[in-house]
Amino acid sequence: MAIQQPSRRAFTGLLTSGAGLLALSACTPASNTPSTAAADTPIGSPSPTVTATSASPAVTPTDVAATPLPSATPSSAAAPRFSLTDPTSPWVVVNKHRPLNPQNFVPADLVQPNIRLAVSGEASLVNSTTAAAAEKMFGAAAAEGVIMTLASGYRSYTTQVATYNGYVASTGQTAADRASARPGHSEHQTGWAFDIGDGGGACSFQPCFAEQPAAVWAKANASKFGFVVRYPWMFHETTGYFYESWHLRYVGVEAATDMAARGIATLEEYFGLEAAPDYL
Repeated sequence: MAIQQPSRRAFTGLLTSGAGLLALSACTPASNTPSTAAADTPIGSPSPTVTATSASPAVTPTDVAATPLPSATPSSAAAPRFSLTDPTSPWVVVNKHRPLNPQNFVPADLVQPNIRLAVSGEASLVNSTTAAAAEKMFGAAAAEGVIMTLASGYRSYTTQVATYNGYVASTGQTAADRASARPGHSEHQTGWAFDIGDGGGACSFQPCFAEQPAAVWAKANASKFGFVVRYPWMFHETTGYFYESWHLRYVGVEAATDMAARGIATLEEYFGLEAAPDYL
């Protein structure tokens, strides 16, 4: 087994405006090379004891409103027309206060999109809606001379158990919570999120990725295809994670373009939810 490269969530510092910030990240791939699902497990981490099962919770009336998106007023939150808790919903919000329900959710429609891949196995999968949107986005980027790669897609609950437990065993829970999402709290498990890499291969899962062509193009254009940069710059006190220019989340074209037009950076603000800087 190859020696594991440092996790993108384990950077010792994130330089911002000349000051060092401890990098908190929602993503924890093992390396930048093609890998199977097992590559997400740190060397020496305990074997998970939870088996993931496919299940979709019922949508409750309090999750959904039959009202349209609000007009473009910066101070108003979007009235949710889709569930914010059902993991099959494109508007599900997963953060340190909002675990998946059920926590061992498995998307029923995982597929491998027809795009350039930097990974294999489960990490090359996303749900079918996200895959179709990603294919259009990657194609549009390529037409403008920007090559993107899928660097990390779906991550199962079982994989996240092994990853998180490995961090706890080696560094303790406090440090683990800064280096890896707790099982059931990762957007990667929903199938609605994935990480991108640049075709040139530079700065993968590092702060300098924000300056690479793929990240610059995605920041400017991803909303046209239904994606948002889920963990934007300097909103870690809201999202719980420092800037991840590589982590894209599908919410649909209507919501993504509305957020961009209104200058709303996070799903928490868009839906009027409380900030989630730490676990409850």
